[in-house]
Amino acid sequence: MAEVFQASRQWERISELWVTEDAATDLTGFKSDRRNFNLALWDPTANGIRYLRALVYELATRLGDDDWSKIESVRNREVGDPVTVRYEGKSVCLDYLQAALELGFIEKEVDLDGAHVLEIGAGYGRTCHSMLSNYDLASYTIIDLKNTLSLSRAYLRAVLDEKQFAKLKFVQVEDIDTALGTDRFDLCVNVHSFTEMTPDTVKAYLRLIDERCGAFFVKNPVGKFRDKSMDGHQKGEEAVKLAMETGPLRQVLDIHDSEAVAAAVPAFIDAYRPADRWTCAADTRGLPWSYFWQAVFRNTGSRNTGSTKAGGEKAHDARP
Repeated sequence: MAEVFQASRQWERISELWVTEDAATDLTGFKSDRRNFNLALWDPTANGIRYLRALVYELATRLGDDDWSKIESVRNREVGDPVTVRYEGKSVCLDYLQAALELGFIEKEVDLDGAHVLEIGAGYGRTCHSMLSNYDLASYTIIDLKNTLSLSRAYLRAVLDEKQFAKLKFVQVEDIDTALGTDRFDLCVNVHSFTEMTPDTVKAYLRLIDERCGAFFVKNPVGKFRDKSMDGHQKGEEAVKLAMETGPLRQVLDIHDSEAVAAAVPAFIDAYRPADRWTCAADTRGLPWSYFWQAVFRNTGSRNTGSTKAGGEKAHDARP
């Protein structure tokens, strides 16, 4: 009996629509269009969630026991139905995976037990949730815009227990001067929001950090990109224009060129140093993104004494 070798109905359709008779006549751009996307597995126009899960899974394989301990100490991570993977029986999403890596970086330089923490721009609150779940903080203050503050308040009320939630203080940006009073903090945190503020606003926050904080953790991009192929500028050209106006670092670079990113790091350190008396205690790439950098700065001046590994008294006059 003769063997039957023939195309499946699926491939008959692909051959008719995409890998056509004319597919080989001009090889220009074929590796980045539908011809190759149908030959390969990785069509970026259709595989967003697949790629997100692939990224999280790959990062999960690299986590150590301490990283997993930090993640699993955070209860109620499933609130909001995150995109997760399971690795060796443990569930994780990208947000809390990043939070564990960030905490591992911070705790090498700052003693978080008993600390008063200030976060500027908390998003929905994953960093706050993770810190309160892993350390016995004295207080956690969040400064944010009204609508985002409503989201983080609702989320944190849902995921934290009463004792943890009682340590929180929510401050709208319009109320900073009056709401903070004389509060001082052992650590200030900013993750991916200074890059979305006006340069003058960032300078104002850095002055606040200089005056009130003993240490500062920042994780933000080292610059901007204009590569339309990555997202098709789906939010519109106006959104691109507005994005290019924000943040202290607005130079355009190839964010997937390691040398270009490395060359931008000194400017990152200078831009986010709150004042001359602050020293950069540690810095490294902010995983998983190629163009994010993270750093911990210490205030070596006499006005604040932060709870850093280098010693010093905690600023216990902060009020939750």
